[in-house]
Amino acid sequence: MAEEAIKKEDLSINDQWEEVCSQLQMEFGHTAFDSWLKPLSVISFNDGVMHIGAPTAFMKNWVITHYSERIQRIWERKNPEVKSVQIVVQNMSSDDSLIKHIKQTPTPQKIYGVANSFGNTDSLASKLNPAYTFENFVVGKTNEFAYAAAHKVAESKNISFNPLFLYSGVGLGKTHLMHAVAQYIKAANPERTVVYISAEQFLYKFVNALRYKDTDAFKEQFRSVDVLMIDDVQFLANKTKTQDEFFYTFNSLIESGKQIILSADKSPNDLDGIEGRLKSRLNSGLVADIMPADYELRLGILRKKSEQLGITLPDNVADFLAQKISSSIRELEGSLKRIAAHSLLLPGHEISLDMTQDVLKDMLRSIDRKTTIDEIQKKVAEYFNISVKEMQSSRRARNVARPRQIAMYLAKQLTSRSLPEIGRKFDRDHTTVMHAVRKVEELVLEDTSMAENVDTLRRALEC
Repeated sequence: MAEEAIKKEDLSINDQWEEVCSQLQMEFGHTAFDSWLKPLSVISFNDGVMHIGAPTAFMKNWVITHYSERIQRIWERKNPEVKSVQIVVQNMSSDDSLIKHIKQTPTPQKIYGVANSFGNTDSLASKLNPAYTFENFVVGKTNEFAYAAAHKVAESKNISFNPLFLYSGVGLGKTHLMHAVAQYIKAANPERTVVYISAEQFLYKFVNALRYKDTDAFKEQFRSVDVLMIDDVQFLANKTKTQDEFFYTFNSLIESGKQIILSADKSPNDLDGIEGRLKSRLNSGLVADIMPADYELRLGILRKKSEQLGITLPDNVADFLAQKISSSIRELEGSLKRIAAHSLLLPGHEISLDMTQDVLKDMLRSIDRKTTIDEIQKKVAEYFNISVKEMQSSRRARNVARPRQIAMYLAKQLTSRSLPEIGRKFDRDHTTVMHAVRKVEELVLEDTSMAENVDTLRRALEC
């Protein structure tokens, strides 16, 4: 009887979702609905919270920004028990599973043509950040080669390097350079068709084309541009069909004398899950890396950004920040904005070293730990007498799975890395990390032996 009740409840929720979708389609039109809302699906409904799954992080963020409030209001009217709607990512390990996921979405049955969802080439491109220009990019020893290569490609009427492949760790400026190139070309040569898009968007648009059996329109659009720029190519890992299409698009543009600019978090040779022939293509032009910023560059960035923010940054504060925050330019700029906000919004709070240390105490505490995920994996593996390779494997045996969960938990507690970043270190998605963290939190309260193990490892890593 209990199982039957659950099935009825699920059917009821899905019926409600179809009614919500009908209302959304009527309000926002077929094009917006097909592109952004139709691929969503109901995951669960617990304690008044409705969880809706999106196939990609990009789609999740777009839906949250543009549609989530309306979805919640419509659903609240249909079911007063719905108190909140949460949009989350349902991770898809391959483009086949993504296609299957989209096809199974519980929405009204009528299928609409794909022509409107593609439109002209302008509709393909992501929005560019007007602040990401060459003028606002601070050049130092660690990024001068990448800057020079990007600037050369942007200003050249003839193809200089093809493809230009930029790579760096998170928050070091590769996306800034990509936006700068796109905006420079558009300003200097308005007649040239420039498309800047993330690899995740490229994947989703390709899957949408497969879904509607209209790959010809997809190919025509991407192969008719003058400059194709794709950010975060590593996202195409293990997406075999999408890699194939990207490979053919790549070849078509190269043969037509069109410019390709790409970025990733690793060099082409180090990209896991990317086919050999595609790696070869990525290596066929100019590969430029952006290394972590040195002290002089970090100091120069702080000076320039403080001028743009209209604040006076004392020398000792600039020196302190440049010394302390070394891993990411994004974190460095973020810390400066926090300090500026406190100074501007709270009367009498002039920028000083004491004020800076107080405002950034949470960030500084995390930085001072200096613990890496690699160190955590090694220490936990040694403690439980397994190898790091076993920890990263797909094995689910308890003697491997539990240490893996503990390592994920400690990575979340002792580093500033995001859940997706931690997941990648274990060859897992972010939801697995979330589950591991919750599980270990429960176990340390219930099991004294587990609590002792976790505490011992934590102290060893913090030493």
